Amino acid sequence: MADQPGGELTLYSRRGCCLCEGLETRLRQLNLRALGLQLTVIDIDAEQTPGELRARYDLEVPVLSCAGKDLPRVSPRLCGEGLFNWLHRALSKGAGAT
Repeated sequence: MADQPGGELTLYSRRGCCLCEGLETRLRQLNLRALGLQLTVIDIDAEQTPGELRARYDLEVPVLSCAGKDLPRVSPRLCGEGLFNWLHRALSKGAGAT
């Protein structure tokens, strides 16, 4: 899938959030390398997380971002191939259509 932008897929998350932890688990089960992606998880409540990120995502987590742009909210019911296909489509749209 060479038409993918690749790079870093960022999951803004918080410890103890069942939606965040569920999405992280499902993402780690995918072959993100096939999309040229590497997953990075940022706990917005961690001491080292900048205050502006905490303020931006406090009530929004989980949020996926790629190339500095937030992706549309993903359904918590998507998993496996469905999640992979959703991610492929979201990235193909340029990630700017939120």
